[in-house]
Amino acid sequence: MKSFQNKVAAITGAGSGIGRALAINLAGQGCALALSDVNSAGLAETAKACEAKGVKVTQTKVDVANRDAIYAWAEASAKAHGQINLVFNNAGVALGAAVDGMKFEDFRWIMDINFWGVVHGSQAFLPYLKASGDGHIINISSIFGIIGVPSQSAYNASKFAVRGFTEALRIELDMAKSPVSTTCVHPGGIKTNIARAARFDDNMKALIGQEAEQGKARFEKMFITTPETAAETILKGVRRNSRRVLIGPDAVAVDLMQRLLPTGYQKLVGLGTKLQMSKGK
Repeated sequence: MKSFQNKVAAITGAGSGIGRALAINLAGQGCALALSDVNSAGLAETAKACEAKGVKVTQTKVDVANRDAIYAWAEASAKAHGQINLVFNNAGVALGAAVDGMKFEDFRWIMDINFWGVVHGSQAFLPYLKASGDGHIINISSIFGIIGVPSQSAYNASKFAVRGFTEALRIELDMAKSPVSTTCVHPGGIKTNIARAARFDDNMKALIGQEAEQGKARFEKMFITTPETAAETILKGVRRNSRRVLIGPDAVAVDLMQRLLPTGYQKLVGLGTKLQMSKGK
Protein backbone atom coordinates (compact mmCIF):
# COMPACT_ATOMS: atom_id res chain seq x y z
CA MET A 1 0.00 0.00 0.00
CA LYS A 2 1.93 3.00 -1.29
CA SER A 3 -0.76 5.61 -0.70
CA PHE A 4 -3.52 6.17 1.86
CA GLN A 5 -5.50 8.49 -0.40
CA ASN A 6 -9.14 7.33 -0.69
CA LYS A 7 -8.50 4.43 1.67
CA VAL A 8 -10.44 3.71 4.88
CA ALA A 9 -8.70 2.97 8.18
CA ALA A 10 -10.20 1.62 11.40
CA ILE A 11 -8.30 2.59 14.56
CA THR A 12 -8.84 1.43 18.13
CA GLY A 13 -7.68 3.59 21.02
CA ALA A 14 -8.10 6.64 18.80
CA GLY A 15 -8.99 9.00 21.64
CA SER A 16 -5.39 9.85 22.52
CA GLY A 17 -1.73 9.04 22.03
CA ILE A 18 -0.58 7.03 19.05
CA GLY A 19 -4.16 6.31 17.98
CA ARG A 20 -5.00 10.01 17.72
CA ALA A 21 -1.71 10.78 15.96
CA LEU A 22 -2.36 8.02 13.42
CA ALA A 23 -5.87 9.30 12.76
CA ILE A 24 -4.78 12.91 12.20
CA ASN A 25 -1.85 11.87 10.01
CA LEU A 26 -4.03 9.62 7.85
CA ALA A 27 -6.76 12.24 7.58
CA GLY A 28 -4.16 14.65 6.25
CA GLN A 29 -3.39 12.12 3.52
CA GLY A 30 -7.03 11.81 2.42
CA CYS A 31 -7.83 8.61 4.30
CA ALA A 32 -11.36 8.18 5.71
CA LEU A 33 -11.57 6.94 9.29
CA ALA A 34 -13.60 4.60 11.48
CA LEU A 35 -12.48 5.50 14.99
CA SER A 36 -13.13 3.81 18.33
CA ASP A 37 -12.18 4.22 21.98
CA VAL A 38 -13.71 3.71 25.41
CA ASN A 39 -13.12 7.42 26.13
CA SER A 40 -15.96 9.19 24.35
CA ALA A 41 -14.63 12.70 25.08
CA GLY A 42 -11.17 11.98 23.73
CA LEU A 43 -12.66 10.16 20.75
CA ALA A 44 -14.83 13.16 19.88
CA GLU A 45 -11.80 15.47 19.99
CA THR A 46 -9.89 13.23 17.60
CA ALA A 47 -12.86 12.96 15.25
CA LYS A 48 -13.27 16.74 15.18
CA ALA A 49 -9.60 17.27 14.33
CA CYS A 50 -9.81 14.74 11.51
CA GLU A 51 -13.07 16.05 10.07
CA ALA A 52 -11.42 19.46 9.80
CA LYS A 53 -9.13 17.92 7.18
CA GLY A 54 -12.10 17.12 4.97
CA VAL A 55 -12.39 13.35 5.29
CA LYS A 56 -15.32 11.20 6.35
CA VAL A 57 -15.07 10.14 9.97
CA THR A 58 -17.25 7.81 12.04
CA GLN A 59 -16.75 7.34 15.76
CA THR A 60 -17.93 4.54 18.03
CA LYS A 61 -17.40 3.87 21.71
CA VAL A 62 -15.97 0.34 21.80
CA ASP A 63 -14.38 -1.80 24.50
CA VAL A 64 -11.92 -3.96 22.56
CA ALA A 65 -12.20 -6.67 25.20
CA ASN A 66 -15.81 -7.17 24.08
CA ARG A 67 -15.69 -9.45 21.04
CA ASP A 68 -19.31 -8.86 20.02
CA ALA A 69 -18.82 -5.10 20.21
CA ILE A 70 -15.81 -5.20 17.90
CA TYR A 71 -17.60 -7.38 15.36
CA ALA A 72 -20.59 -5.03 15.40
CA TRP A 73 -18.28 -2.02 14.95
CA ALA A 74 -16.46 -3.70 12.04
CA GLU A 75 -19.74 -4.44 10.26
CA ALA A 76 -21.12 -0.95 10.85
CA SER A 77 -17.87 0.66 9.71
CA ALA A 78 -17.78 -1.33 6.48
CA LYS A 79 -21.38 -0.35 5.74
CA ALA A 80 -20.80 3.30 6.55
CA HIS A 81 -17.62 3.65 4.49
CA GLY A 82 -18.16 1.04 1.79
CA GLN A 83 -14.81 -0.60 2.45
CA ILE A 84 -12.06 -1.04 5.05
CA ASN A 85 -8.43 -1.09 3.93
CA LEU A 86 -6.51 -0.86 7.19
CA VAL A 87 -7.08 -1.73 10.82
CA PHE A 88 -4.81 -0.43 13.55
CA ASN A 89 -5.25 -2.53 16.70
CA ASN A 90 -3.74 0.11 18.92
CA ALA A 91 -5.78 0.18 22.17
CA GLY A 92 -3.73 -0.87 25.17
CA VAL A 93 -3.22 -0.55 28.91
CA ALA A 94 -0.35 -1.09 31.35
CA LEU A 95 0.07 -2.91 34.64
CA GLY A 96 2.93 -2.77 37.08
CA ALA A 97 2.96 -5.74 39.46
CA ALA A 98 5.32 -8.47 40.59
CA VAL A 99 4.23 -12.01 39.77
CA ASP A 100 4.26 -12.86 43.47
CA GLY A 101 1.01 -11.31 44.66
CA MET A 102 -0.36 -10.10 41.33
CA LYS A 103 -4.16 -10.08 41.30
CA PHE A 104 -5.66 -12.48 38.79
CA GLU A 105 -8.31 -9.91 37.92
CA ASP A 106 -5.61 -7.43 36.90
CA PHE A 107 -3.82 -10.05 34.79
CA ARG A 108 -7.05 -10.94 33.02
CA TRP A 109 -7.87 -7.24 32.52
CA ILE A 110 -4.64 -6.50 30.68
CA MET A 111 -4.78 -9.66 28.57
CA ASP A 112 -8.40 -8.97 27.58
CA ILE A 113 -7.45 -5.54 26.23
CA ASN A 114 -3.87 -5.85 25.00
CA PHE A 115 -4.05 -9.35 23.52
CA TRP A 116 -7.68 -10.32 22.97
CA GLY A 117 -8.45 -6.83 21.70
CA VAL A 118 -5.87 -7.39 18.96
CA VAL A 119 -7.26 -10.83 18.14
CA HIS A 120 -10.83 -9.54 18.03
CA GLY A 121 -9.91 -6.63 15.80
CA SER A 122 -7.85 -8.76 13.44
CA GLN A 123 -10.51 -11.43 13.01
CA ALA A 124 -13.46 -9.05 12.83
CA PHE A 125 -11.94 -6.86 10.11
CA LEU A 126 -10.09 -9.53 8.11
CA PRO A 127 -13.03 -10.37 5.78
CA TYR A 128 -13.48 -6.69 4.91
CA LEU A 129 -9.76 -6.21 4.35
CA LYS A 130 -9.73 -9.16 1.97
CA ALA A 131 -12.76 -7.79 0.14
CA SER A 132 -11.00 -4.44 -0.35
CA GLY A 133 -8.31 -6.14 -2.42
CA ASP A 134 -5.60 -4.14 -0.66
CA GLY A 135 -5.68 -4.60 3.11
CA HIS A 136 -3.29 -4.26 6.01
CA ILE A 137 -3.47 -5.20 9.71
CA ILE A 138 -1.24 -3.20 12.03
CA ASN A 139 -0.95 -4.62 15.56
CA ILE A 140 0.74 -2.62 18.30
CA SER A 141 3.01 -4.72 20.47
CA SER A 142 5.85 -3.09 22.44
CA ILE A 143 9.57 -3.30 22.98
CA PHE A 144 8.36 -5.26 26.01
CA GLY A 145 7.15 -7.79 23.45
CA ILE A 146 10.83 -8.47 22.74
CA ILE A 147 12.41 -8.50 26.21
CA GLY A 148 11.15 -9.40 29.68
CA VAL A 149 11.21 -6.72 32.40
CA PRO A 150 10.68 -7.02 36.17
CA SER A 151 7.26 -5.81 37.34
CA GLN A 152 5.98 -6.08 33.74
CA SER A 153 5.31 -9.81 33.47
CA ALA A 154 1.62 -9.39 32.61
CA TYR A 155 2.35 -6.58 30.14
CA ASN A 156 5.18 -8.68 28.69
CA ALA A 157 2.86 -11.65 28.33
CA SER A 158 0.26 -9.60 26.46
CA LYS A 159 2.77 -7.98 24.12
CA PHE A 160 4.77 -11.15 23.44
CA ALA A 161 1.42 -12.74 22.56
CA VAL A 162 0.61 -9.92 20.12
CA ARG A 163 3.97 -10.42 18.47
CA GLY A 164 3.55 -14.18 18.05
CA PHE A 165 -0.04 -13.85 16.83
CA THR A 166 0.83 -11.17 14.28
CA GLU A 167 3.91 -12.93 12.92
CA ALA A 168 2.02 -16.21 12.50
CA LEU A 169 -0.87 -14.39 10.80
CA ARG A 170 1.57 -12.72 8.39
CA ILE A 171 2.98 -16.10 7.37
CA GLU A 172 -0.51 -17.55 6.85
CA LEU A 173 -1.51 -14.61 4.65
CA ASP A 174 1.72 -14.83 2.66
CA MET A 175 1.23 -18.54 2.09
CA ALA A 176 -2.32 -17.95 0.89
CA LYS A 177 -1.17 -15.12 -1.42
CA SER A 178 -3.76 -12.95 0.32
CA PRO A 179 -4.28 -9.29 -0.60
CA VAL A 180 -3.91 -8.58 3.14
CA SER A 181 -0.62 -8.10 4.97
CA THR A 182 0.38 -7.45 8.58
CA THR A 183 2.87 -5.35 10.49
CA CYS A 184 3.84 -5.79 14.14
CA VAL A 185 4.85 -2.54 15.84
CA HIS A 186 7.23 -2.35 18.80
CA PRO A 187 7.27 1.13 20.33
CA GLY A 188 9.81 2.15 22.93
CA GLY A 189 8.90 4.92 25.33
CA ILE A 190 6.18 7.05 23.72
CA LYS A 191 4.93 10.25 25.34
CA THR A 192 1.37 9.11 26.00
CA ASN A 193 -0.76 8.78 29.13
CA ILE A 194 -0.40 4.99 29.30
CA ALA A 195 1.77 5.09 32.44
CA ARG A 196 -0.50 7.56 34.22
CA ALA A 197 -3.54 5.43 33.37
CA ALA A 198 -1.79 2.19 34.34
CA ARG A 199 -2.71 -0.04 37.23
CA PHE A 200 0.12 -0.29 39.75
CA ASP A 201 0.08 -2.87 42.52
CA ASP A 202 0.84 -1.38 45.95
CA ASN A 203 3.48 -4.07 46.32
CA MET A 204 5.38 -2.44 43.46
CA LYS A 205 7.16 -0.15 45.92
CA ALA A 206 8.86 -3.22 47.36
CA LEU A 207 10.26 -3.90 43.89
CA ILE A 208 11.04 -0.40 42.63
CA GLY A 209 11.60 1.31 45.97
CA GLN A 210 8.96 4.02 45.69
CA GLU A 211 5.24 4.73 45.80
CA ALA A 212 3.16 3.84 42.76
CA GLU A 213 2.50 7.47 41.71
CA GLN A 214 6.21 8.25 41.92
CA GLY A 215 6.87 5.14 39.89
CA LYS A 216 4.52 6.36 37.17
CA ALA A 217 6.30 9.70 37.03
CA ARG A 218 9.68 7.98 36.73
CA PHE A 219 8.40 5.78 33.89
CA GLU A 220 7.08 8.85 32.06
CA LYS A 221 10.52 10.49 32.19
CA MET A 222 11.82 7.61 30.06
CA PHE A 223 9.29 8.29 27.29
CA ILE A 224 11.30 10.07 24.61
CA THR A 225 9.32 9.72 21.35
CA THR A 226 6.24 11.77 20.49
CA PRO A 227 3.02 10.10 19.27
CA GLU A 228 3.32 12.07 16.04
CA THR A 229 6.78 10.65 15.33
CA ALA A 230 5.51 7.18 16.23
CA ALA A 231 2.58 7.53 13.81
CA GLU A 232 4.85 8.65 10.97
CA THR A 233 7.21 5.72 11.60
CA ILE A 234 4.31 3.25 11.63
CA LEU A 235 2.86 4.56 8.38
CA LYS A 236 6.27 4.42 6.69
CA GLY A 237 6.43 0.79 7.75
CA VAL A 238 3.01 0.09 6.26
CA ARG A 239 3.98 1.69 2.96
CA ARG A 240 7.09 -0.53 2.89
CA ASN A 241 5.05 -3.59 3.93
CA SER A 242 7.45 -4.11 6.83
CA ARG A 243 6.95 -7.18 8.97
CA ARG A 244 8.28 -5.41 12.07
CA VAL A 245 8.56 -1.73 12.99
CA LEU A 246 10.67 -0.46 15.88
CA ILE A 247 9.82 3.01 17.19
CA GLY A 248 12.40 5.17 18.91
CA PRO A 249 16.14 4.85 19.52
CA ASP A 250 15.43 3.08 22.81
CA ALA A 251 13.50 0.37 20.98
CA VAL A 252 16.30 -0.06 18.45
CA ALA A 253 18.88 -0.32 21.24
CA VAL A 254 16.86 -2.84 23.24
CA ASP A 255 16.20 -4.95 20.14
CA LEU A 256 19.94 -4.99 19.39
CA MET A 257 20.72 -5.98 22.97
CA GLN A 258 18.30 -8.91 22.75
CA ARG A 259 19.78 -10.04 19.43
CA LEU A 260 23.36 -9.91 20.75
CA LEU A 261 22.51 -11.35 24.17
CA PRO A 262 19.36 -13.45 23.72
CA THR A 263 19.49 -14.71 27.30
CA GLY A 264 22.31 -12.67 28.79
CA TYR A 265 20.28 -9.47 28.49
CA GLN A 266 18.27 -10.64 31.50
CA LYS A 267 21.22 -10.05 33.83
CA LEU A 268 21.68 -6.56 32.42
CA VAL A 269 18.01 -5.74 32.91
CA GLY A 270 18.20 -7.07 36.46
CA LEU A 271 21.23 -4.89 37.24
CA GLY A 272 19.49 -1.87 35.72
CA THR A 273 16.40 -2.50 37.81
CA LYS A 274 18.47 -2.73 41.00
CA LEU A 275 20.10 0.57 40.12
CA GLN A 276 16.70 2.22 39.67
CA MET A 277 15.58 0.74 42.99
CA SER A 278 18.58 2.26 44.77
CA LYS A 279 17.86 5.68 43.24
CA GLY A 280 14.23 5.49 44.34
CA LYS A 281 15.01 4.85 47.98
